[in-house]
Amino acid sequence: MMEKILIVGCKKAMDDVCIGCSRCMVGLNRRAGEFERYEKGGAELVGLINCGDCPGATIVTRLAQVNLWNKAVDEKVTKVHIGPCITDHCPYKDTIIGKISAKAGVEVIEGAHPYKPSDIFA
Repeated sequence: MMEKILIVGCKKAMDDVCIGCSRCMVGLNRRAGEFERYEKGGAELVGLINCGDCPGATIVTRLAQVNLWNKAVDEKVTKVHIGPCITDHCPYKDTIIGKISAKAGVEVIEGAHPYKPSDIFA
C-alpha cells in the first residue's frame, strides 16, 4: 500500500528558519530519520502544512482543509509526520500533537528527518 504522507511544521520556522522545508522533503526522498519506515516507492508526500500558529491555534481546521482538498483527487492522508521544528523546539508540542492525534484519524509520528542545522554548515 502506498502511504500518503502529510508533514506538519511550525508556522514560525517554515520558510523563515527552514527555507522551503527542504530538510523534511529531502528526508522523505532519502528515507532518512523517521521516514526509514517506508520502502522506496512506498510513500509519497501529499501535503506540507504549518500548525496554524501558537499554540496550534488552527491546526484542526487546517487538517480538515487538507482532507477536503485531497478528497477531490482521491488522495487520503494515511500518516502524519510532525516536523522537528515542533518535536524538538516547540513549547506547545504536546498540545499540537494532541490536537492532531484527536482529529487526524491516522497514525501520527513524532519526527521526520534526522538533519540538524549544524549538519548543513559542516
